Amino acid sequence: RFTTYERLEEVPLMVVKSRGGREPFDRAKVVAGVSAACKGRPVTPEQIDLLGEAIEEHARLHGPEIAAAEIGHAVLEHLRGLDEVAYLRFASVYKDFDAAADFQRELVLLKKLQRS
Repeated sequence: RFTTYERLEEVPLMVVKSRGGREPFDRAKVVAGVSAACKGRPVTPEQIDLLGEAIEEHARLHGPEIAAAEIGHAVLEHLRGLDEVAYLRFASVYKDFDAAADFQRELVLLKKLQRS
C-alpha cells in the first residue's frame, strides 16, 4: 500500500514598494512598526498581534501582490480605532510629516473620520 499526503502550497505574498522593488510580506515588520507607534500607550501585545494578523489577511485578499502604500493605509485604519496617539505616531512616519502643521492637519482629519 502507498499513502499520499497532500499539503497546501502557500503562494508567497509580495509587497510592491513605492519605487517598484518587491519583497516578501513580513508580518513581523508590520508588528514592529505598530509596536513602535504604540510604545507607552495602553495597547496590549495581543492587540498588536491581532492587528498584524488582520493586516496580513487584508494583504492576502488582494492577491499575490500588494502595494506597500495599501499596507500602510490598512494599518492606519486599524490604529484609528485602537489608539489616537499611536495613529498619529504611525501616520507621522508613514506620511513623512516634517512640520507641526502636518500633525494638526492629520488630527483634524482623524476627528472628522471619527464623527462619520
